[in-house]
Amino acid sequence: MEKITTVCPYCGAGCKMKLVVDNGRILRAEAADGVTNQRELCLKGYFGWDFLNDTKLLTPRLREPMIRRQKGAPLETVSWDEAIAYVAKRLGEIKEQHGPRAIMTTGSSRGTGNETNYVMQKFARAVLGTNNVDCCARVCHGPSVAGLRETVGNGAMSVSIEDLEKAKCLLIFGYNSADSHPIVARRIVKARQNGAKIIVCDPRKIEAARIADQHLQLHNGSNVAMVNAFIYTLLDEGLYNKDYVAKYTEGFDSLWDVVKDYAPEKVADITGVSAQAVRQAMRTYAASPSSIICWGMGVTQFGQGTETVKSLSTLALLTGQLGREGAGLAPVRGQNNVQGGCDMGVLPDLFPGYQKVTEPAVREKFAAAWGIDPQQMDANVGVRITQVPHLALEGKIKAYYIMGEDPLQTEADLGLVRQGIEALDLLVVQDIFMTKTAEVADVILPATSWGEHGGVFTCADRGFQRFEKAIEPQYNVKRDWEIISLIASKMGYPMHYQSNQQIWDELRELCPLFYGVTYDKMGELGHVQWPCPTMEHEGTPLLYTDNTFATPSGKGQLFATHWRQPAELTDTEYPLVLCTVREVGHYSCRSMTGNCAALQTLADEPGLVGIHPEDAKLLGIADKQLVWVASRRGKVISRADVSERINQGTVYMTYQWWIGACNELTQDNLDPTSQTPETKYCAVQLSAIDDQFWAEQHAAQAYNEMKARLRRAVEDAPAATVA
Repeated sequence: MEKITTVCPYCGAGCKMKLVVDNGRILRAEAADGVTNQRELCLKGYFGWDFLNDTKLLTPRLREPMIRRQKGAPLETVSWDEAIAYVAKRLGEIKEQHGPRAIMTTGSSRGTGNETNYVMQKFARAVLGTNNVDCCARVCHGPSVAGLRETVGNGAMSVSIEDLEKAKCLLIFGYNSADSHPIVARRIVKARQNGAKIIVCDPRKIEAARIADQHLQLHNGSNVAMVNAFIYTLLDEGLYNKDYVAKYTEGFDSLWDVVKDYAPEKVADITGVSAQAVRQAMRTYAASPSSIICWGMGVTQFGQGTETVKSLSTLALLTGQLGREGAGLAPVRGQNNVQGGCDMGVLPDLFPGYQKVTEPAVREKFAAAWGIDPQQMDANVGVRITQVPHLALEGKIKAYYIMGEDPLQTEADLGLVRQGIEALDLLVVQDIFMTKTAEVADVILPATSWGEHGGVFTCADRGFQRFEKAIEPQYNVKRDWEIISLIASKMGYPMHYQSNQQIWDELRELCPLFYGVTYDKMGELGHVQWPCPTMEHEGTPLLYTDNTFATPSGKGQLFATHWRQPAELTDTEYPLVLCTVREVGHYSCRSMTGNCAALQTLADEPGLVGIHPEDAKLLGIADKQLVWVASRRGKVISRADVSERINQGTVYMTYQWWIGACNELTQDNLDPTSQTPETKYCAVQLSAIDDQFWAEQHAAQAYNEMKARLRRAVEDAPAATVA
């Protein structure tokens, strides 16, 4: 029996853990003394490894490479040589006929690791010749990256997760840590125990609201108006740090021109929060010796997501709440390696290390390292994943190489996504499970999973951590970066790596931010936060300690903008607002957690729709009854969860469910800067189902038929016939 040190593959908290292995089989998970988790794990950490046993509770592991010879034909199992040759040939033909930008690729923010993300973006840029590479940060914290880069220069947390409990004030905006990051929630509880003031801005009575000094229960969709009222109060009451603003910021003179119309008294009808509560919140935040603003997708998944992030950043800049212990900005990233995906350049505008693709000198550096002509490199910003359905329907995207993502489950307006995918000439899916997206692929490339390989993740606070291989894979699968390398080599660009460390050392040499983060420095329980520019450097827990920002001028950029209503409003036919949220026991598209027995017992299909008792009473809906939820785009079945903690006029659904899929309902309205969809606000109707026996049978039948279909796609696939 041995214990293998790894990092949890779910949320961005970066919890260290030990997998207890005996005779090649995992027996249990134990908490390790990681920097962020301190010998604690949440439910997913303790019980979320079971999917490695291929339980088939939801969907089976992919076992062999598979090809669909033509649209509508069944998938056939093939050899790796044939699969690699087929993908290389098809991608080469599409590149030749339609150009490099007709091909889209993705990185993965989940268990594949930083090394693979580096190799995927290298493949896109050096082999295909396109910047069309992106990851799921686009649909979650893309606005955090864009907004913070503009205001303070780095699109990441300026503090460490450990630092949260040292704050004297936490302003928590649109972030339910108890469900999203339970271990981070412990830090918030500790901060409260240490005497910190807690201010929660959220339409629901989330867990943090129960311990808060103030709960500002704002109306859904009023974020910008709310933050403008905050800025107004700081200026109106002289609560801002005049010396700090004068020395270290730019743009102050234009702030008042915007926020003068957002006095708390004037916008109370928009925000739903009293002027007294707004003013008290800002007095508390500004007066605290150290304040941190935390936010999640309740901020970013709106049409004004980037603008809200810039405005929250402005609060910190106005008050000088940056660069000190317990003071800063904390967008707590969602998936376990979404920060790492961004770090590694699986973004259409940035090379690894946040170096711009539009700068000739940067392109020349990477071209020299990769042995290609700089003129072959794409000089323009690439396509975002949320643009793919539209561009595919227009005939501009012909091929889509998806690694470790399931857009037919996780992206907004699934009807539109399906149409876009159907319009493609080639869909290549590289994954560990048969997902909704893999089911319709032209080529399936089965990869090793977390647990079956090692590598490096970056957790939400910029901390690089190593994770190790625990067991051997059961099936004929390959490491993600090996698959990509084989395709690259087949396309005429020799790419040969022998280890994770070889890739890591290559990318370190190209990224000044990461240069000092060596494999040895990360060690077994190491946690090295970038920037780490030299071999002697130990990492940077706090950014901006010298009040110098990574902006062109070195100064923080102050910002405010006018509030806009959400793109889709309620009416008599669709009278309720739908907001998508997280499920504490599941994660992402649920292909991993849905195959874990302990987690499945906590919650299963068709999921829940949270609704206030008064709304439920008006609609004749009882708690735990199955109901229809419909929007202007689709209709799904779900189970009513009647709760006083839900605000009236709004319902809440989690996007992990495959039958009760809330993204059948969500809309495609995109933030103009980040192209992130507004999945936190659309109009829906709920309707009771009189025959609950029929409803239960219908939901169970739909679920069982889907699972059986996915199993057959893997287990019954014929072997390719030899010509």
